[in-house]
Amino acid sequence: MADKVLMKGNEAIAEAAIRAGCRHYFGYPITPQTEIAAYMAKRMPKIGGTFLQAESEIAAINMVYGAASAGKRAMTSSSSPGISLKGEGISYMAGSDLPGLIVNVQRGGPGLGGIQPSQSDYFQSTRGGGHGDYHLIVLAPASVQEMADMTVKAFDLADKYRMPVMLLADGTMGQMMEPVSLDLSIAEAPEKPWATTGTKLARPHNIVNSLSLVPEELEKLNNARYEKYEIVKQNEVMYEEYMMDDAEICVVAFGIAARVSKNAVVAARKNGVKVGLIRPITLWPFPADVIAKAADKAKRFISVELSMGQMIEDVRLAVNGKAPVELCYRVGGMIPTPEQVLEAIENGGAKS
Repeated sequence: MADKVLMKGNEAIAEAAIRAGCRHYFGYPITPQTEIAAYMAKRMPKIGGTFLQAESEIAAINMVYGAASAGKRAMTSSSSPGISLKGEGISYMAGSDLPGLIVNVQRGGPGLGGIQPSQSDYFQSTRGGGHGDYHLIVLAPASVQEMADMTVKAFDLADKYRMPVMLLADGTMGQMMEPVSLDLSIAEAPEKPWATTGTKLARPHNIVNSLSLVPEELEKLNNARYEKYEIVKQNEVMYEEYMMDDAEICVVAFGIAARVSKNAVVAARKNGVKVGLIRPITLWPFPADVIAKAADKAKRFISVELSMGQMIEDVRLAVNGKAPVELCYRVGGMIPTPEQVLEAIENGGAKS
């Protein structure tokens, strides 16, 4: 077994990115993700990489656009208001079919909100977050180990499908410390014949651009991109099922809410309640088929969230009216307790 080291979630992301071959980080400090930038500021110069604290979040994402255009593994990180500022650049990357990693360690909102954990950027991340028709692959870790593992996975998926990937964590995941193995499975980055690396007169020019002024051509590009998204949906859905074999009640939760909910599920089982948990790991593509299958036998669903109720809409779409879907939530930086989730499991309809 590989040795483990005690790391913050934010630090695990940064170290995993470096081990995955990222040598270009562009960011801007904002709580609760600042440790990612601080870690990169120390490590990148020592390994011949680039750390650049941009003048703004807008500049940072466009620097990622530039590095990704040249075929490099590049990333940025921020927390909720900063991701909003990056929205235009993320849309440009999607429209240019560029791979890259965007990390969002969420804080409470809207507006400046607070610096405590939240999951209220679910809509923003799973619906694209910027203008136009596009998607990001969205990964939701629930431990410091997964923060590291999914950072590597994010780079691999971004390169495989030539699209941006978002690692969507929350302030708790970023700040908590746990033992983590850095013996990570690293795939070699693929060749990128489309990259703008200079031709040396050996090939035609590559052009990276999201502008298409001919309507028929833009329609064709969008249709092709959505055909790719369907392939992602077929091949890249990730989830965890816990005690679902005979479950009559199904809790759906991700990130820190899933960890809390798992404790509540164990407590409810001790009380004789047949309850299980489905944890989406990819928020997009969402494990809709798994939840739809669970709805064939489950009598109730409970969406546990650090938001006013965002993922619950995807749960309801998947359940498709087969069973009631209830919400158990806390917001403003508050986290549901196992007792609150247990109350929702045993008595239904629990809200803060």
